[in-house]
Amino acid sequence: MTFSIHGIAVARGVAIGRAVLVGSSRLDVAHYFISADQVDAEIDRVRAGRNAVVEELQRLQQDMPKDAPHELAALLDVHLMLLEDEMLTAGVKHWIRDRLYNAEWALTTQFEVIARQFDEMEDDYLRERKADLEQVVERVLRRMLGAPLPVVSGPRPRRQQDLLLDDTQDVPLVLVAHDLSPADMLQFKQSVFAGFVTDVGGKTSHTAIVARSMDIPAVVGARSASHLVRQDDWVIIDGEAGIIIVDPSPIILAEYGFKQRQGDLERERLSRLRNTPAVTMDGQRIELLANIEMPDDTLAAVKVGAVGVGLFRSEFLFMGRHGRLPDEDEQFEAYRAAVEGMQGMPVTIRTVDVGADKPLDESRRDDAHLNPALGLRAIRWCLADPAMFLTQLRAILRAAAHGQVHLLIPMLAHASEIRQTLALIGQAREQLDHRGDVHGPVRLGAMIEIPAAALNLRPFLKYFDFLSIGTNDLIQYTLAIDRADETVADLYDPVHPAVLRLVAQTIAECQAQGRDVSVCGEMAGDTTLTRLLLGMGLRSFSMHPSQILAVKQEILRADTAKLKTWARSVLDAENPAELLAG
Repeated sequence: MTFSIHGIAVARGVAIGRAVLVGSSRLDVAHYFISADQVDAEIDRVRAGRNAVVEELQRLQQDMPKDAPHELAALLDVHLMLLEDEMLTAGVKHWIRDRLYNAEWALTTQFEVIARQFDEMEDDYLRERKADLEQVVERVLRRMLGAPLPVVSGPRPRRQQDLLLDDTQDVPLVLVAHDLSPADMLQFKQSVFAGFVTDVGGKTSHTAIVARSMDIPAVVGARSASHLVRQDDWVIIDGEAGIIIVDPSPIILAEYGFKQRQGDLERERLSRLRNTPAVTMDGQRIELLANIEMPDDTLAAVKVGAVGVGLFRSEFLFMGRHGRLPDEDEQFEAYRAAVEGMQGMPVTIRTVDVGADKPLDESRRDDAHLNPALGLRAIRWCLADPAMFLTQLRAILRAAAHGQVHLLIPMLAHASEIRQTLALIGQAREQLDHRGDVHGPVRLGAMIEIPAAALNLRPFLKYFDFLSIGTNDLIQYTLAIDRADETVADLYDPVHPAVLRLVAQTIAECQAQGRDVSVCGEMAGDTTLTRLLLGMGLRSFSMHPSQILAVKQEILRADTAKLKTWARSVLDAENPAELLAG
């Protein structure tokens, strides 16, 4: 019987295949009190289990195939750091020594303590690292209990539906699981999966990250998918709509098979646009830039014809380090690698956008923050810790000696913040001069992501060479919607009239003052909004590399002269979505 499951679409495209189920990861853990003379033995049991998992992950790193996505290596590093985190190990010892919990009980109790802290984090990426913590704790528990690791069962013989897709013996497979750790994905790499489905996770969960890096369809947050789908069920993953169709009829299967082939042809056709200049029908040249998280991402940016990096999210260099921030040389090497990877094209490096809700500074871990999104984050955090900020500024300025670097400052709202930031940039240069270190010139930019900044552009236009509109946070702050809260997710509206007017006003004022302006949020990569942004006058878009060619196609078909009048009518509409849909 055909039925569908809804989840979160995280990697586009259609995958069709037979389900391969990963065994449930849930373990039954005994809870009992121990005697005082058993304390050391229980601590040793936890230590032995932890050490065995560390050795296993290190072995996986050493044996990692050369063609494995670099995200997997980074996520394995995160798992190793979680295993070594003092808060985890010290907490477990506390429950054993002071409360006389048995080892398994102590480990799961401390996991719950740390998990609650992850739940309170504002940042999507960091909040979803709770899943990584759960996975390493589970692997330790399995080692302690001598339980087997989750396994993948092999498929049964071919069915009638196989003939609708392929005449060969290579039946496509899709992976269905409650969750998948990076170590699991490395172990399963021998099998070629057409797509992934997980019960849990969000757009920044590790499964989503890896699926995007491998360019395969994926749906996460599908809740009970691993319980509803049976081994070898035929499954369709619609990565556009976030839908899983189980046991589809031959008609549905044929329909999605056609859609899949159309998608493959469309990607092949789009790839031919790689070297085509992004110029509209009326001769307007448009700049298409890439958003990246790590230096290696420049490979994908160059491959799709990006003319530069419009947003290098430098905070990814700081994440998962538990207070051990990257030093100046480590940051310099990363920024230089990105600059050299873009082969002479400009790289815009955003200064670190983390804050009090993120576990980078152990001394602030226990602070209470009722709403971290409105707290000490981004430039506020940097100005509160000038030594850390100066370290990053020096690294960026040094990298600028190796190519074109633009320096982008996030979340500015006050003229006083602008002045402090500029003073620290000057101080960083003076420190480099004093040390005799080579550094280069940078263009200075500011992100417009707070309504107060969009409504008061004068100081920004006075002090900065360019502006970049961060639509993700601008929408969040304009509509008072926590974009990480699924209970109000339906109210997060990129085409709300207030949001569109702030974006349009910022673009218009920058043009009037002769300042460059770009959009680097998710709106830039949304092809349904490309014509509107062009009509508003936007000439610089920055997005994930996978979105560039589709947006370029929209640009090549556009006539900005005609779009200008239409865009004005959209801005004046009570319900802009209706005009966009038409």
